[in-house]
Amino acid sequence: MADAVEQLAAVRTKIAAAERQAGREPGSVTLVAVTKTFGAPDINPVLLAGQRVFGENRVQEAQGKWPALKVEFPDVELHLIGPLQSNKAKEAVALFDVIETVDREKIAAALAAEIRKQAKAPRLFVQVNTGSEPQKAGIEPREAVAFVGRCRNVHGLAVEGLMCIPPLDENPGPHFALLEKLAREAGVKKLSMGMSGDYELAIAFGATSVRVGSAIFGSR
Repeated sequence: MADAVEQLAAVRTKIAAAERQAGREPGSVTLVAVTKTFGAPDINPVLLAGQRVFGENRVQEAQGKWPALKVEFPDVELHLIGPLQSNKAKEAVALFDVIETVDREKIAAALAAEIRKQAKAPRLFVQVNTGSEPQKAGIEPREAVAFVGRCRNVHGLAVEGLMCIPPLDENPGPHFALLEKLAREAGVKKLSMGMSGDYELAIAFGATSVRVGSAIFGSR
């Protein structure tokens, strides 16, 4: 996986350049290396190269590889970036440091119950379906600010940011701009937006973390 280590370095360089171009503080954008479908042998070289923040799409897949990796690299920060089912809330709270896909009342309630039971509080983002795509997870933009409020006031959840995945066939810029506007209205400071094809643009629009997989690990 020498290629992955080289590609990781290239992505880091591009993030730093995008930060400079946007007038952002150096290091203000967190790289979340997305490891879905890749196993420990693929991930290890990237860990050894110093990467510590990773994203997974499925709870069950993450359970198969990350507990052992976290023993070896205890300072890893693991993000859930795929849809969460309420029956997986227990496992998600136990394993993940950040859950980026809070998107409906049932999930908020399930996470609140598990956080109380486990006395462990992963950081939380609300996922917004900025393109109102019927096949995609995420709360509707018009409901996002009120939902963040309910997460806080009804469920006692400390939401720190918003996340989106723009439609594949559209210019992502307006979607990033919409998410930034909603974050300001909701009073949250973190923006998880931008993937392998558009993370530099996302940084220009204020992303505080970018989720990059194929640009580091190659195609799945």
